Amino acid sequence: MNPVPPSAQSQENLNSAPALSAAQRSNLLPLTAAGYAWWRERSLRALGTAFTLEREAALFRALCRPQAGQDWLDVGTSAGFYAGVLARADCRVLAVDLSAPMLRVGARREPDARIDWAQLNMERSDLPDASFDGVTVGATLNETRDPAALLRECARVLRPGGQLWLMYLRRTAGPLQSLFGRPAAGGLNFPDPAWVARQLPGLGRTDGLGVGAVQFERYVRDGRPDDRTRGTL
Repeated sequence: MNPVPPSAQSQENLNSAPALSAAQRSNLLPLTAAGYAWWRERSLRALGTAFTLEREAALFRALCRPQAGQDWLDVGTSAGFYAGVLARADCRVLAVDLSAPMLRVGARREPDARIDWAQLNMERSDLPDASFDGVTVGATLNETRDPAALLRECARVLRPGGQLWLMYLRRTAGPLQSLFGRPAAGGLNFPDPAWVARQLPGLGRTDGLGVGAVQFERYVRDGRPDDRTRGTL
């Protein structure tokens, strides 16, 4: 079973965390949660690339190869996209999010007994060390107030040999990124892949793929970067 069932959710975990970014606060709204799945399906197209959710799921499965019986953590699950992909691979999944409305939407969209849903801030979690075979983070890295803290937590809960899958918008220094990086306009952050790697000592990047401004990366605990690391399409 997953190490933290829904009954073990801690409201202290949410209350003791730093103030949320504007993007995080917007995700607490039921209206945002209701439309999120629609937006997620079209988001990469809106960013100028014809990369569908089906292709994203296929890329994840091909590189991470989730195995039946593994324990995975889906960070910032939103409408449960990665949680559903993992459950269909017969993995046990703990799907966490700051937003209770998002969790309700995810549970309705992915009604699978292999998924547990929990309201949790991964910038400061009380999850046990080394408790997951894999962690997925889909776009949450851009919205979190403290991306370095979130990455540290993701690394901390990985077992030896465990893998971390990231999907995020990388820094391009474009005017829209400057605008949405302002606190009043969302407080989004756009990490550089080299910066992300520096936050993950003990993990090696084995795969990286750029699709427009979107970055997909796979890290392995105790792994080493190799010559298969991919560049930008």
